[in-house]
Amino acid sequence: MILENGVIHTLDPSMPAARALPIAGQRIAGGIGTHETALASPERIDLGGRCVVPGFNDAHVHFPTWAVAQREVRLEDTASLDEALARVGAAVGAVEPGRWLRGRGWRSGDWTPPVDPTREALDAVTGETPAALMARDYHSLWLNSAALAQSDGDLAVEGGVVELDERGEPTGVLREESAWTFRDRYLRPTDDEFIEAMREGLKLTAARGVTALHDKDGWLGAPRLWQRLLDDGLLTLRVWQSLPAEHLDRIDELALPAGIGGDLLRIGYLKVFMDGTLGSQTARLLDGSGVEITSRDDLAEIVRRGARSGWPVAVHAIGDAANRDALDAFEQTREEWQGLRPRIEHAQLLAEEDVPRFAELGVAASVQFSHAPSDRDIADRLWAGKTHLAYAYRSLLESGALLA
Repeated sequence: MILENGVIHTLDPSMPAARALPIAGQRIAGGIGTHETALASPERIDLGGRCVVPGFNDAHVHFPTWAVAQREVRLEDTASLDEALARVGAAVGAVEPGRWLRGRGWRSGDWTPPVDPTREALDAVTGETPAALMARDYHSLWLNSAALAQSDGDLAVEGGVVELDERGEPTGVLREESAWTFRDRYLRPTDDEFIEAMREGLKLTAARGVTALHDKDGWLGAPRLWQRLLDDGLLTLRVWQSLPAEHLDRIDELALPAGIGGDLLRIGYLKVFMDGTLGSQTARLLDGSGVEITSRDDLAEIVRRGARSGWPVAVHAIGDAANRDALDAFEQTREEWQGLRPRIEHAQLLAEEDVPRFAELGVAASVQFSHAPSDRDIADRLWAGKTHLAYAYRSLLESGALLA
């Protein structure tokens, strides 16, 4: 096949643009010329002046979770608590008896007036239907009374936060490990539900030009879901899959090599959380605020163990204290992970002196540019006086850091 009569951007400095592009099987055959004769009776496609770019590689996605979320009550654009409640209330009637109402995308910092969600407010529109609404950042969970009753009061988890009212009762909001533990116990969809949603999600990613992704849903067993799609001939992009660092014992027991898999699906890095998020007000800052999920010393030990088995580490770090501790841990273990590619996910708030350390150490910054505009207003409020150090993508790039 030859694509011709278009504007083809190669992202290759030696030949940034081409007038045509030959494809042989699953490979780009090269520039037009001698390769053209190597293609047996090539089909020619007239682009009609359209633009062609290499496929996009999303370096941070929770794909199964995202795919399922497309079928849930969406609250990303709600501007007030009342608007969020109205949207939830409108969906209650469609929930079958005995089933959960699931939703996601709320962020109380976006609401006017600013107000925290409560189980009482949710009870008013959901009644006896158990409702669970995951926050936009996936680090907070808003539950009604019927949902809280499922846990029989067993909500406290190390590394988690259970918000309490003035009476010492749960408000209905769980954060970090408490939110995730509740989710895993009561809210996880079946594999068939995941697969059906992922099939639809793959169509959407293809339409948007995404041809590869780094998935972070290893915690829910994503490899087996991707493998089912691969076995059925339905996997249409390349997947670089993480596993939670909590799986290290099993990785060592099985002597599992990093990068195991094939052309479309490979499992090869460990995921760790240092802190929470901006939206949930659990990002760990140098002023002492926030939630510590993994300490600097614990991360260093994870990096050492992973390196012995050839597994690089990707660590979530939002606040400036969490990022500093992550960089310190990578610096302490530098001799042991040489040859691997450690990375910090998000790197949203950095102390000025920590910006050049990414390039100096060889630690990649896996950053999400969409967070800067979407977080602007809440960052201005919660990180007042610090935002000149937030989302420092150009500073990282100019320092020589590798951005993903």
